[in-house]
Amino acid sequence: QVQLVESGGGLVQAGGSLRLSCAASGSVSSIYVIGWYRQAPGKQRELVATISRDGSTNYADSVKGRFTISRDNAKNTVYLQMNSLKPEDTAVYSCNADYRRPFDRTIYWGQGTQVTVSS
Repeated sequence: QVQLVESGGGLVQAGGSLRLSCAASGSVSSIYVIGWYRQAPGKQRELVATISRDGSTNYADSVKGRFTISRDNAKNTVYLQMNSLKPEDTAVYSCNADYRRPFDRTIYWGQGTQVTVSS
């Protein structure tokens, strides 16, 4: 099993920056992909960025050039650096882990952290 804990959300003015953290514990060696997702009020959850075990990354078009996903393997933590924030980035941000073992594939979610960008 895997446990995920997000932190780093808060209130920031437009144009500002925040760094979110997703700390993983448990069977982290079986995690293949960690992703950040967000859900704004009244909207569907959407992918923000992912980072794979091999270090490859993927971003939503809406955040390319502004957000950067990275990881610290020693700390079992994935970060989402968010720069040039816009009011439309306001959402609950959650990380998930794609956990794979023989005959077992499970998606784990953290509890989420609120990001609010004021105009």
